Amino acid sequence: MSDTLRLVIAIGVILFLLATFIVTFILYKRTPAPKGCENMGPNKERCKNCEMSCHLNIYADRKENE
Repeated sequence: MSDTLRLVIAIGVILFLLATFIVTFILYKRTPAPKGCENMGPNKERCKNCEMSCHLNIYADRKENE
């Protein structure tokens, strides 16, 4: 196999993988959230009385030592 053919095959494989990544990323972003999972992020109503100290609870009163 000549060096030119190897280079063309390598470039083709890289372009195929790149195109696959771009298409799957676009499809992932366009996919809607499953039913019941639309509002999974932190919000003031859900997190203000939460006793757990998760990193998502941006509304918690943090102690200065933490």
